[in-house]
Amino acid sequence: MTRARRISRVITNIYDQELRNHGLNASQFSMLIVIAKLRGASRAEIGRANFQDRTTLTRGLAPLLKEGWIEELPTKGGRSRPVVISAAGEKLLSEATPAWREAQHKASRLVGKNGRKAIIDIAENLPREDEPA
Repeated sequence: MTRARRISRVITNIYDQELRNHGLNASQFSMLIVIAKLRGASRAEIGRANFQDRTTLTRGLAPLLKEGWIEELPTKGGRSRPVVISAAGEKLLSEATPAWREAQHKASRLVGKNGRKAIIDIAENLPREDEPA
């Protein structure tokens, strides 16, 4: 698994370098995508969708909230406040998407066609918390 971690770091670095000019990193961009797709989800739902524990999720959401890229909507009497992407977050995603695509091209060239297919197959078959392993 050491090799898998090394590959992960190299690929993440490709994405981070491409996104740097937009003021965010690969994990932040991914989280913004998840939040945008969920259209008003609780922190727990976001964590499940992004395979993150509560502590990691909270740490990841903090800079997105601080920058105003996401918002927590107030609810009446409920403890769980839905998290949504803000107008600024939508604008950022739109502006950063070409950089993300360029990173995808670079990463795909690095791992090759078979490596890309293998990564997609693994990702599509990861068990969810709410599914039996």
